[in-house]
This record gives sequence, C-alpha cells and structure tokens, in this order.
Amino acid sequence: MATIKELEKYLNYEFSSGPYTGEDYKNFQNKYINHLRSICREYNWELVNIGKNHYCFSAFIRNQENKYVYISISDVRFFSNEWYYHILYRTAAHEKDYRGGCNQYTNLQGLQYNIQNLFLRT
Repeated sequence: MATIKELEKYLNYEFSSGPYTGEDYKNFQNKYINHLRSICREYNWELVNIGKNHYCFSAFIRNQENKYVYISISDVRFFSNEWYYHILYRTAAHEKDYRGGCNQYTNLQGLQYNIQNLFLRT
C-alpha cells in the first residue's frame, strides 16, 4: 500500500496534460486510492464509489454504521499540491450524494482524523 511518503514525492510535480489522462497521473491516482484504502482498513471503513476523472478524483467512505463521507481532490494540473494540502471532505447521505453537508478541507496527514471526527459528530 502507498504511504504518505510515497505520495509526497509528487509535491511540486508537474503532471502531464492532454486529451487523454497521462500515465504519470494514473500511477499517482492508484497510489493515492491505495493509501485511502489502507486508511479505511485501519478504521474498518470501506472506500466506495470512486470517481476517477481526467486529472482529479472523488470517493465516498462508509463506516460500519452506514454513515458516509465524500472526499475530493482538485485537478492536479492546475491546483498544484492541493491534493495534499487542500482535500475537500464533507458528510453525505449515501454513496451518490454529491451535494452533502458543508465543505471542509484538510491536508493528507490529517485526513483520517478529520474523517473519524466527522463520523463521530454525525
């Protein structure tokens, strides 16, 4: 599983761009999603409905009580390092609730703790 250290290698990285998603982004996205899966395993959550887009992605995390949190990273080509420092997360009613609760932001190191706190508050 990918670690934060492995993902940090992409800080200040200039991703390819074009009409098709570049291999560099696909590799990054796979590592990022694998990191999220490892967080989910640690907390006994499940990563569901992963939306892989051109140069960004979103996903939902479901806990054992069927509560959901939506997470999203911005386009890595235009918002350098926001995938690390400015991750959107919010409550969701289900795994297709893209409107959800109020937007909140965290960095990658605080993501699991902020998600856990959000689950505890809802």
